[in-house]
Amino acid sequence: MEKITELKQIDMKKMGRRVRTQREAIHMTRAQLAARLGVSSKFVADIEYGDKGVSIQTLYKLTQILNLSADYILAGDQAVSDAADPEIERLKENIMGPLSACSAGQLKCMEQIARYYVEGIVASDEE
Repeated sequence: MEKITELKQIDMKKMGRRVRTQREAIHMTRAQLAARLGVSSKFVADIEYGDKGVSIQTLYKLTQILNLSADYILAGDQAVSDAADPEIERLKENIMGPLSACSAGQLKCMEQIARYYVEGIVASDEE
């Protein structure tokens, strides 16, 4: 007889924190995210506080806008699709490898460069 394992439950508050953390990391306001999702700022706040869930369509939009996997948004798990894509893994290794030799100050500088780069991408997508 096959053993039945218990499925994980979605912790709405943690899901909301992951959305908010990434939104803030790319310096996007709640209003900007709401506009891109086609919802109200209040609804985005409700998602971020864990008071409301999202439809599959909204989840899909969040994955595209925030550049996160659905697995990560919902459960904090790294996307299987990213891990299975050897090109993405190679690119991550090529980026992370040289950073291991950097000092804390250099890493802070690189963090800012990465943020500015992502902000530029987000801004160009909005135009």
